[in-house]
Amino acid sequence: MNPFIPRKKANVVLVAGNAGIEIFSSLKNLDLQVIPTIKCEDVYKSIAYHPDIVIHPVNHKTLVIAPNVFDYYKETLKGLDLRLIKGEKKLGRKYPDTIAYNVGRIGNKAIHNFKYTDEVLKFYLEKEKIEFINIKQGYSKCSLAIAGEKGIITSDPPMYKKLKSLGYNSLLIKPGHIYLEGQEYGFIGGATGNLSQNTILFSGHLNQHPNQWEIIKFLLKNKLKIKYLSKEEISDIGSIISLYCN
Repeated sequence: MNPFIPRKKANVVLVAGNAGIEIFSSLKNLDLQVIPTIKCEDVYKSIAYHPDIVIHPVNHKTLVIAPNVFDYYKETLKGLDLRLIKGEKKLGRKYPDTIAYNVGRIGNKAIHNFKYTDEVLKFYLEKEKIEFINIKQGYSKCSLAIAGEKGIITSDPPMYKKLKSLGYNSLLIKPGHIYLEGQEYGFIGGATGNLSQNTILFSGHLNQHPNQWEIIKFLLKNKLKIKYLSKEEISDIGSIISLYCN
């Protein structure tokens, strides 16, 4: 199963430390332990708090974490029955030094530009017998909204074509219309997360997105309920990483 989809309803979430107050409040109202990310000072400001930039869940119990911020998460996630592994690649200011852990997942496959993937992360993905799908898009997780075990939403045409050719239920949307501070726009994967196997979380509303109804219909077709975390427009907060921890 995809580690970005918790086995049971999540009870812990990792969310950008600079996400809006309403988002934090909504997550807490879902009976979740909310763990805010620490700022990664070594990457550029727009993505400095994004969990999917510094953390990748290899499986439901194992997180590979960038060495830049490893000590913070080692302390913060103590007692949650998780295995934390320090990655090898230290993140840097400019692309591609920002993408080593931003690996997309669907089914038993990992999607990334594997030329730049952290070697420790690749080792543990291989141990899990995960198949590698190599693409040019380095911000693969940012670009990939996970809609159940076999569904994805993306604005990246090559990713869409590749996953569709592999038999995944895929929806291509227009790029843009997702807020990301300091950038022209953000990505749909970074604006979403999975609360459970049948509920998807959105950082904000889709009313200003030109593909609003296509997205809603696609999710309903995939038997997913939608939970909006704020009344603001949808924004890229670096994915919501949901966990079910003992």
